[in-house]
Amino acid sequence: MIYCFNKRNRSGIIALICICLVLFSCGSDYSPKPRGYFRIEFPDRSYKSYESDCPFSFLYPEFAVIDNDDSQMAQPCWINIDFPDFRGRLHISYNEVDGNLVEYLEDSRKLAFRHTVKADAIDERMFINDEEQVYGTLFDIKGNSASALQFYLTDSNRHFFRGALYFNVQPNIDSLGPVIDYFREDILYLIESFAWK
Repeated sequence: MIYCFNKRNRSGIIALICICLVLFSCGSDYSPKPRGYFRIEFPDRSYKSYESDCPFSFLYPEFAVIDNDDSQMAQPCWINIDFPDFRGRLHISYNEVDGNLVEYLEDSRKLAFRHTVKADAIDERMFINDEEQVYGTLFDIKGNSASALQFYLTDSNRHFFRGALYFNVQPNIDSLGPVIDYFREDILYLIESFAWK
């Protein structure tokens, strides 16, 4: 028996071979590995108290370094809490309230929602501590935004305290996710331990 391979038969045979290759390749246990990131070692949690001439105190991680904010717009009681091993910084600002609380609240909301361009979502969590007269909101910014966490605290009539967490790296939620989760707990602890003097 003699087979004649014309163009029509040849394309059918090639299609049959391709289908067979696809079916047999599916039985393999091999699949390419997803992109990996370095393992990050986090320090054990321990905290120390921030005490200064400023009208507030709070607990912050022992491995962090606090410096006065030396930027051009900085005011007294503006500080930076640096996390050198993680290239992170929590920018802290403090302002006295003089009938302008609504303006500070609106500014904080605008600064947090400025990240909606890159954010997947922004979750808001309210804090109320009547005993210490500390009231505030945490903005948990999801996705590849420049800032992952922002918050403000106030006593509603005299003090306004604001914080924003930034990392000095390109935003990538896949690699920064574990670090943000770790610092979220530290920021929550700072908020819960916060007190006015």
